[in-house]
Order: sequence, then structure tokens, then C-alpha cells
Amino acid sequence: MKKIPLLIATAIMAVSCQQDKIAYVDNTELIKEYQEKIDLENKYKLKYEEFQKKYDSASTAFTKEAEAFQNSAKGMSQSKQQEQYNALMQKRQQMAQTLQQEEQAINQQSAQEVDSLVKKIRTFVKDYGQNNGYTFILAENEGGNVFYGEETKDITEEVLRELNNNYNSKK
Repeated sequence: MKKIPLLIATAIMAVSCQQDKIAYVDNTELIKEYQEKIDLENKYKLKYEEFQKKYDSASTAFTKEAEAFQNSAKGMSQSKQQEQYNALMQKRQQMAQTLQQEEQAINQQSAQEVDSLVKKIRTFVKDYGQNNGYTFILAENEGGNVFYGEETKDITEEVLRELNNNYNSKK
């Protein structure tokens, strides 16, 4: 009979002594070193380079056309000069508008893919925590969500390795 309270006390102490499994990841490093993010950056770097070439080509063509107009304008009447000048300015405006829309579309598409990537990383970290018995995984970043954490609690490298392995296996 005297052993029952001792057993209950031991059980209560065992339960109360269980500690939460807590770790943190460095968000900045995780995102910076994630291979899918690197691939995404390279994809958009190429798109921006292609866009820049298109922009430069259109700009060069317009400059040549403007120079040709200047050379031929000397022999034209004032009204003909004004008419061709207006047509040239309208063409310039349309070209600029088209290029601006294309650049905005690239920027918007890039932002959407980055947002999707961040959500994917958050979901992965959450699943990683659940699958590995963590009670909490905190996020360390430049804003300072974690002001101090023991180095042994930093699981950034583990999570990054798993994240990259997961991504590479789906390629």
C-alpha cells in the first residue's frame, strides 16, 4: 500500500521532467543555400538577361530610326516633320509600354515563385519537426526572432541537407 503513493510520485516526476524538444533554424541561411532557390534565381537571371537583350535591341533600333529621322527631316516641310516626329514618339511610347509590361510580368512571376518557395520551406520545416519529435522549431533571422540559442540547438544544416535531398530527388 505504501508503494502506490511512491509509484504515483515517481510517475508524476517522470512526466514533469520530460522536456520539450526545441531547436532553431537560420531562415536566411536556409533560404540562401536551398538548391531550389538557387535554381530559381538562375532561371530568373536568364530571363532578365534575355529581357535586357531585347530592351537593348529595341533601344538600338529606335535610336537608329530617330537618327534616320533627323537626317531626313532637313528636307521635309514643317508639317511633315511634325507628323513623322509624332509617329516616332508614339512608337517610342508603345515600345516602352510593351517592355515595361514584360518586365512587370517577369517580376510578378518571380515574386509568386519565391512566395511559393518560402511556403514550401515552412511546410517542410513543420513536417521535419513533427517527424523528428520537436515540440518547437524557432526561426532565427536578421530580424532577431531568436536572440540566443545554443549551437547544439541549431538544426539549420540538418534541415537544409534534407530539404536539398528532397528537392534533388524530385528533379
